[in-house]
Amino acid sequence: MGHTVATSGAAERQGIVHRLDVGTTGLMVVAKSENAYSSLKRAFKAREVEKIYHAVVQGHPDPLRGTVDAPIDRHPGSDYKWAVVSGGRDSITHYDTLEAFRGASLLEIRLETGRTHQIRVHMAALRHPCVGDLTYGADPTLAQRLGLTRQWLHASALAFTHPGTDEWVRFSSPYPDDLAQALEQLRGG
Repeated sequence: MGHTVATSGAAERQGIVHRLDVGTTGLMVVAKSENAYSSLKRAFKAREVEKIYHAVVQGHPDPLRGTVDAPIDRHPGSDYKWAVVSGGRDSITHYDTLEAFRGASLLEIRLETGRTHQIRVHMAALRHPCVGDLTYGADPTLAQRLGLTRQWLHASALAFTHPGTDEWVRFSSPYPDDLAQALEQLRGG
């Protein structure tokens, strides 16, 4: 497409500064230069990036706003899953309920750390898995009723210091059609 990206990183994801889980939509950071890649990787590692996600979870978290501070590591009984595990890597997720529906809630989630499947694991640990996330215990009938074939999880905003200008920049992303339609169904009844 005429754009160059940094060659740093694994061959299959050169220039990609951070990843999203399969089935998660929204914003990602791709560096155009080696300098930008290194600078942004450092910012993510130093927790200097604001990462905001929206998720629709089953039920209503109690309290409606809170922090999950629970270590995450490989699931002891499954190669493809992660879990809250004693001795795992520090993982901190802040959540706030934006809307409550019958049987589900729309949450704004701010990540302090960025572990694989972090939001999905923490919400499942609270017994409020992301709607449609069958890997982490979501109700398949609710997902089917809403027409979801994946978890309702969207990287809605990212903010960081631009590596070229040193300005604080913020980007946002609207919900894709399938998530927007599922949300409208929940709002309607």
